[in-house]
Amino acid sequence: MDNPFNTLNTFDSEDNLDLKQEFKRYLRYWPWFAITLVVVLAVSYIYLRYAPRIYQTTATMKILDESDGLELPTNAFVFKRSNINLENEIEILTSYLILEKVAKELKLNTRFFEDGTIQTAQIADLPFYFEQIIATDSITRNMSYAVEVTDKTFEVKNLTSEKTFTFSNHNSFDTSHKLPFQLRLDNKEELTNLVGKRFVIKFGLLKSAALGLKSRIGVEAIGEQSDLLKMSIKGESKENSEAILNTLMGVFNQDGINDRQSVSQRTIDFIDARFEFLAYELDSIEVSYRDFKQKNNVVDIETDAEIGLQERSRSDEEVFQIEKQLAIEGMLSKELKSNSESKLLPNNIGLQSGNISALIDEYNRIILERDKLITSAGENNPAVQIVQSQIEDLKSNISGSLKSYHQQLIVSQNQLQKRKRKFVGQVSQIPQKEKLLKAIERQQLIKQSLYLLLLTKREEAAINLAITEPSIKIVDYALSGSGPISPKPNIVYAGAILGGLLIPFGVLYLIFMLDTKLHSKEDITRVNSKIPVIGEIPDVKKQKDIIFKDPNDRTALAESFRILSSNVDYILPPNDDNKGKVIYCTSTIKGEGKTYISINLSLALSSINKKVLLIGADLRNPQIHTHIQQEKHKPGLSNYLHDINYDWKDALISGFEKHPNHHIILSGSIPPNPAHLLTNGRFKKLIEEAKEHYDYIVVDTAPTILVTDTMLISQLADATIYLARADYTEKNLLKFSKDLSETGKLKNVAYVLNSVGASKSYGYSYNYGYNYGYGSSE
Repeated sequence: MDNPFNTLNTFDSEDNLDLKQEFKRYLRYWPWFAITLVVVLAVSYIYLRYAPRIYQTTATMKILDESDGLELPTNAFVFKRSNINLENEIEILTSYLILEKVAKELKLNTRFFEDGTIQTAQIADLPFYFEQIIATDSITRNMSYAVEVTDKTFEVKNLTSEKTFTFSNHNSFDTSHKLPFQLRLDNKEELTNLVGKRFVIKFGLLKSAALGLKSRIGVEAIGEQSDLLKMSIKGESKENSEAILNTLMGVFNQDGINDRQSVSQRTIDFIDARFEFLAYELDSIEVSYRDFKQKNNVVDIETDAEIGLQERSRSDEEVFQIEKQLAIEGMLSKELKSNSESKLLPNNIGLQSGNISALIDEYNRIILERDKLITSAGENNPAVQIVQSQIEDLKSNISGSLKSYHQQLIVSQNQLQKRKRKFVGQVSQIPQKEKLLKAIERQQLIKQSLYLLLLTKREEAAINLAITEPSIKIVDYALSGSGPISPKPNIVYAGAILGGLLIPFGVLYLIFMLDTKLHSKEDITRVNSKIPVIGEIPDVKKQKDIIFKDPNDRTALAESFRILSSNVDYILPPNDDNKGKVIYCTSTIKGEGKTYISINLSLALSSINKKVLLIGADLRNPQIHTHIQQEKHKPGLSNYLHDINYDWKDALISGFEKHPNHHIILSGSIPPNPAHLLTNGRFKKLIEEAKEHYDYIVVDTAPTILVTDTMLISQLADATIYLARADYTEKNLLKFSKDLSETGKLKNVAYVLNSVGASKSYGYSYNYGYNYGYGSSE
């Protein structure tokens, strides 16, 4: 069956009402939001007042293509793509090796700070002369020094060892010390502004500075087909940031130049090393060439060959002449031996011996002279005999001379033959010598050509080393923005306002999400929409009068119970016997206000001139007596149930003077067996008899989850009012009451929500019925 009470005041299907309810739910805690907003705005103001100003510095450079020049078009050229891999260049640009050089050149591991009243701010340089003595890469541990400027001295304190150094006249150069730096104030006019100030000098590891720089620098390509790189860095000091980016571009450019120069330099070094080797080899070849010529008596192969052939021909001619002379000598010797008659000998036949030719001439003259004498004087003439004797002597001399000449020719012949063989051998060795000499000359020519080639390459490498092109073209040097990028007041305040709203909202959201208590009627209807919620009773903890004593009371509390009594009458089943209606008031656990609701509901029914009986049936923990100033053990229901002779009418009391139609039966003495007493039949008899005399019987029963007393007598009720208390009852306990209703253990159940705050009630009946036209109790 549809529930008119729930459908009247809840519109779960309409999202706009849900949002409105949620908004009101959070709006109730507006002081939280206001306080949080004030706090976060104050914190934001302080933050903006003292936060360091961060500036962004940018620089742009173009990566130059080393392959630019006169070359054939490539695919990259055709499709207008660059040959440069910008991702590789970005990795090189942000590599530790490059950044370490930048940190070392700028001494980034040495930082300066100025102590202020509230904060310590980093500065680019000290306002006086500072000279770092220790090498940048020699710092192996963190060191900190504080410099205080007085009117006459520098007070330098080692913050690690707490040791203090004093330098008079603001000059540390005149004092011997072991500090890693020197200080001097050159401009005495600035002393007035520096006195009393404190500066901090921090030395760190070079590696930490390089890694910190790596995390600060951002590099990105400008466009997809561009060769431009944009670098950015954020920092407190514009000067430091600009110096870092400019130095980074310089180091990166020099690194690329060094890479190309290293190739040229290695080429030069290699050629120089080869020069030494080639010079040694050329010297060795030239020495071998000289030794070969000296050993083989070679000046020039062609000339030597020509001379050898000439000498050979001359030798052959000389041998021929010797053989010719031997032939002539043999002929003369033969003629001389066969000339028994001493005839004339041949002369001038080519014999080259002048002595023999003279003897032959003399011999022929004497022969002629003899022949004349023989003709004139006869053969036996003594003169002829003398001449004949002379002829014989000359003949003997000629024969001896021929023999000697023959021997001389033989010796000359042998010598010439030997010489001839020598020349023949020399001429025959000329091809082999020429071959060996050509091999030496060829090696010499190869080494000379290689030497000249390397000399040319060395000059080319030297030229390339001297005119190495840059790796980059600087498009924009480092430039810092005019205003800081952080903190931005608009963003900080907007974030503060947003945080001031979200923080309490989040806290409240968590509270609401983790909250398992009931707070409103909607919490009940979400769990059990079939059981109606017939009343919401406002929270009256701070009020003195919580009992509906005056029937004419116009307070919100009185009106809430009048509405409840009306709604209770609406859910009661109709009957034609004109007997009274029995209304049970129960709850899941103690403390939910069932006794409080029972008393006020009975008084509300009594205020409309109805006879009402209030029975305290919670025999285990009776509480009605506390509201009417009666004794706890005053005879009541337990006495009647136990004593069959006791009349329940004797237990009736009137607790409220202005409600003459209202009577109460207290619980009486606490019995040891309440369940047994309630089921012995006398309670049913009491109800039946009371229905004859009263219009309404309101029964304050025991909590259902703790004991079974209420379920034992539940069938006697015409309606069961089930109490739930806002901010007290657990939501999961509603399932228990739902089961009791669905299983029939309780009859005609209806919920009443107790202790609802004014701003927490979202129901139509409360907002309209309680507040419209009545206002406060005053």
